[in-house]
Amino acid sequence: MKVEVRRLKVEVRRLKVEVRRLKVEVRRLKCVEKMRDHRKLKAFELSDAIVDLIYKATQAFPQEELYGLAAQMRRAAVSVPSNIVEGCARGSQADFLRFLYIAFGSLRELHYQLRLSRRLEFLTKENFMAVEPKIVEAEKVLNGLIVSLRKQS
Repeated sequence: MKVEVRRLKVEVRRLKVEVRRLKVEVRRLKCVEKMRDHRKLKAFELSDAIVDLIYKATQAFPQEELYGLAAQMRRAAVSVPSNIVEGCARGSQADFLRFLYIAFGSLRELHYQLRLSRRLEFLTKENFMAVEPKIVEAEKVLNGLIVSLRKQS
C-alpha cells in the first residue's frame, strides 16, 4: 500500500511538471499567434521590390557618391521593409504601428532622396520613372495600413 501511494505521488509530481511545461508552451504559441506574417502585407511586397530598384539605380551614381547619397538611399530603402518585418514580430498593435510609422518616415526620406538624385542628374529619367511610381504606391498602401490600424485601436 505504501509503495503504491509513493508511486502515485511521484506520478502526480511528474504530471504537475508536465502541466507547467504545457502552460509555458501555450503562452509561447499565443505569442507566436499574435505575430503577423509580413509576407502577406502588400506594403512589404512593394517596399521589398523598391530595395532592388534602388540598388540597381544607384549603381550608376558617380564614384564620389558611393558613400554619400547612394548609401543614404540604400539605407533608407532597406529600412522600410526591415521596419515592417520588425513591427510584425512585435506582440502588440501599438508596437506594430510604431514600426510602421518609422517605415513610412524612411519611405518619405527615400522619396526626397530620389528626387534630389534626379535634380543632381545622378539618376537617369528612365530610372527615376521606374522607381518613383513604386514609391508613391508604397506610400499610399503603407499610409492606408496605418490609418486602418489606428481606427482599430
